[in-house]
Amino acid sequence: MNLLSSASIFSFFTLISRILGYLRDILIAIFLGTSIYADAFFVAFRLPNTFRRLFAEGTFNAAFIPSYTSSKIESKKSGKAFADDVFGLLLLTLIFLVTLAEIFTPYLVYLIAPGFLEDDLKFNLAVEFTRITFPFLLFVSLSSFFSGILNSNNKFAAAAAAPIILNIVLILSILVSYFQKINIAKQLSYGVTISGIIQLFFLIYVSYRYYKPNIKIKFKITKKIKFFFKKLVPSIFSSGITQINILVGTIIASFQSGAVSYLYYADRVYQINLAIAGIAVGTVSLPVLSKAFKTRNISKVSSIQNKSLELSLLFSIPASFGLILASEEIVSGLFGYGSFSSNDVQMTSDALMYFAYGVVAFALVKILANFYFARDNTKTPFYISLLVVLLNVLISVTFFRSIGFLIIPIATSISTWAGVIIYLFLLKKNNFLLLNKKLFYNILKIFISTIVMSFTLLFLLNKYGDYLDYSFDYKAVYILIIVGIVAVIYLVSCYLLGLLKIKNYKTS
Repeated sequence: MNLLSSASIFSFFTLISRILGYLRDILIAIFLGTSIYADAFFVAFRLPNTFRRLFAEGTFNAAFIPSYTSSKIESKKSGKAFADDVFGLLLLTLIFLVTLAEIFTPYLVYLIAPGFLEDDLKFNLAVEFTRITFPFLLFVSLSSFFSGILNSNNKFAAAAAAPIILNIVLILSILVSYFQKINIAKQLSYGVTISGIIQLFFLIYVSYRYYKPNIKIKFKITKKIKFFFKKLVPSIFSSGITQINILVGTIIASFQSGAVSYLYYADRVYQINLAIAGIAVGTVSLPVLSKAFKTRNISKVSSIQNKSLELSLLFSIPASFGLILASEEIVSGLFGYGSFSSNDVQMTSDALMYFAYGVVAFALVKILANFYFARDNTKTPFYISLLVVLLNVLISVTFFRSIGFLIIPIATSISTWAGVIIYLFLLKKNNFLLLNKKLFYNILKIFISTIVMSFTLLFLLNKYGDYLDYSFDYKAVYILIIVGIVAVIYLVSCYLLGLLKIKNYKTS
């Protein structure tokens, strides 16, 4: 297996999904802007979408893959029995949770967006939309189970492609709503749940070659299943730390008009890099890292650790610099149309810039957490994540009144960097971090390529500044061309410095 090629396949489909996601959000920005309907939908979408990211983007895999791999090593029959037991209990638990959420939706909305209570219309809309979107949680969580089956067999394309369905359905929902002159935000909510159903059946079909599900509801739980679910809860919290921080930010931001929307649009921009640098690399490296630990192949463990860290930094460092330098131009080019005003662009770009300072940390925490997950240790990442969230809340609440919603991306970045430092300290202390000198030389090369890219970006932003202005209709074309040029320059520089050789990332 090759980390670069596997991550590239995963990243390709993720990139397609994110591009369609941007198209979706551009349409939402044009037709809803930062209105109360936009805020209400984003809150309704935030909770099930957060769970989608938590389950689908590596968290479920963090608990499932090591246990499933261990069972398969014993025998195929043992692996099948383990998967059946997990599927049955997961289905039962999710039905219970979704039913509970549907009954107590007003209280749920209050917890997510307490500031909405000041506006009855906004609060009632959020409750209505949340009731429509919440079943998505059931379907997407079950989808993550089948993605875990595929990933365990080193098949990453289908799982990465599945979220494309969500964006296609939501784009169609917007267009149909507009031409039929019906409530766009409400139809988007229905689209969320419908896409979850389609996605689940797609993944069941694709994974059928490797696993044929048998629904078994057992009240007697085996030791393996107890161990799995004991790992799952802390892994959800620890592997999804960035998403939990964003959810916390949404709660606090609900007290400021339009802030929920500003954070949502900013989140959408930097998430594309996180999907590649953190989620893609983390997802493809966990199965091989877990297997290396199970077979006690320490040299292979060291190799995978170094290659996954290098690959993550290869993607995240230039993205961080690029977003910091061009946050306003990127937001304006993507969303600055129709109901999305120039003030909305400024507010969103400020949020994006502060998120950008944490992009490398957002990616690294996912990779570093894997070094524990592969050892069947989810407690340590859980405690680290708990500290990160508490620090995030402390900073956000302390400075929200004086700074406003911008403290949320600032606090998220600071707290996540604190998490990275704690991870590195504990991994080093326990001799779990097996790094070599070549990694540090390659990180230096990454910084050299990033500096070359950054100067090119600044030159192009200055030269074509008039074509990137909010009032220019085709600014999106220019920003995409500029991003394409600097990306090519960065990749060429990396290649010339010997960073992009396929053989460098082979794990076997």
